[in-house]
Amino acid sequence: MSQQVTAIVLAAGAGTRMRSRRAKVLHEIAGRPMLGHALDAVRGAGIDHVVAVVGHDREQVEAAVSALDPSATIAVQTEQLGTGDAVRVALDAAESTSETYLVTYADVPLLAADTLRLLIDEHRAERRAVTILSSEPEDPTGYGRILRDASGAVTAIREHKDATEDERATREVNSGILVVDGAFLDRAVRALSTDNAQAELYLTDIVGQAVSEGLPVGAHVLEDVWQTEGVNDRRQLVRLGRELNRRTVDHWLAEGVTIVDPETTWIDSAVTIGRDTTILPGTQLLGASTIGEGVTIGPDTTLRNVEVGDDATIVRTHGQDTVVGPGATVGPFAYLRPGNRIGERAKVGTYVELKNTTLGAGTKVPHLSYIGDAEVGEGTNLGAGAITANYDGVNKHRTTIGSHVKTGCHNVFVAPVTLGDGAHTGAGAVVREDVAPGALAVPASGQRTIEGWVASRRPGTPSAHAADQSTQENSGGQHQEPQ
Repeated sequence: MSQQVTAIVLAAGAGTRMRSRRAKVLHEIAGRPMLGHALDAVRGAGIDHVVAVVGHDREQVEAAVSALDPSATIAVQTEQLGTGDAVRVALDAAESTSETYLVTYADVPLLAADTLRLLIDEHRAERRAVTILSSEPEDPTGYGRILRDASGAVTAIREHKDATEDERATREVNSGILVVDGAFLDRAVRALSTDNAQAELYLTDIVGQAVSEGLPVGAHVLEDVWQTEGVNDRRQLVRLGRELNRRTVDHWLAEGVTIVDPETTWIDSAVTIGRDTTILPGTQLLGASTIGEGVTIGPDTTLRNVEVGDDATIVRTHGQDTVVGPGATVGPFAYLRPGNRIGERAKVGTYVELKNTTLGAGTKVPHLSYIGDAEVGEGTNLGAGAITANYDGVNKHRTTIGSHVKTGCHNVFVAPVTLGDGAHTGAGAVVREDVAPGALAVPASGQRTIEGWVASRRPGTPSAHAADQSTQENSGGQHQEPQ
């Protein structure tokens, strides 16, 4: 198939109803631009040669095609003269002629590769000049109608604006997706006329031309009408996005994943999930996230491009571009900024923020900490309130903490600084200098206590009253004036 079929993906439309600075086909659904879904479907059908036709917002769309599918050929439709003209432009830009052409669109994001493959196979098996992908939506308004003769053979496609009342009563509609014989397509698009309501070159008119030449034309009626629905405005984008997410959730349920509340769970199309993983309500798995087996995620968790190892647990966490090792625990209320590697059985606890940091196996950052630009070894425990002061106002610096280190509460590590293996620190320490392996770092000055300070400096306050009462009780009821 790959050497005999060329796919033409039409992506030149203006998309004015989106009311956006972004090209319509670049609006995302399930974490991927609609254009990306269209290109993936074509490639998934086994087609190696792809021509993408760009026009409106050319720079945006051309850059996206190059990023999404670098091997695709780009054809530029300088004037939007209709779908027939767009296909002519694609044929002119193609590097070589093909036996068969598939014409599809960049704004039908639910179209599946299997559907395209079956359409091409049917076209070949029936030896047709044109095979149309059609459907029967509940409301066919706005769609071109498939017209058939008494025997059921396709005779024409009539655009809605050009159709008679009787023709508009037909429910079978054209999706715009066609498979066409190569020699016929090249001849037919160059003979198209603008004699229609919109004064455009309709690709659909090639059906009538094939019939007039006595060439076989057929239509494959697709029961799954969602696959042929296009997006013209944001309401339709949301509608199709919800349906695609429903299908994605159903897929993972069938693969052995427990999803407690499908209505509040969103999973992008590039995400993969292992068996026996449980997804709790309010979870979003986005981008290219990869989730292992036996994982628990959620509730109320958003992960983008996060790799999660088997049997890990992530609760009420926002994370991005991070690797979470097997058996690790994260959250609740953790924030994983990009660049982290959390080791096997490590712990990132409550109200902990990590950025560009590696935690070794079994290391714990239990609560109330910011660890950024740091390398932490195995089996280390960072006490509550640990902070790596990684920015000196000009440059970022790294903190290195060895294995089996124990740090006290409310420690600040002023980078660049290194704590050797087995080192300890006392509560409240500000570590500005390297700590040798096995050494103890404590605050430089001892505690100073000023007796009676509250009574003399804050008289009449609740603190002064409480202190006075406590003093009397401890002294057997005898009041003592502060010195």
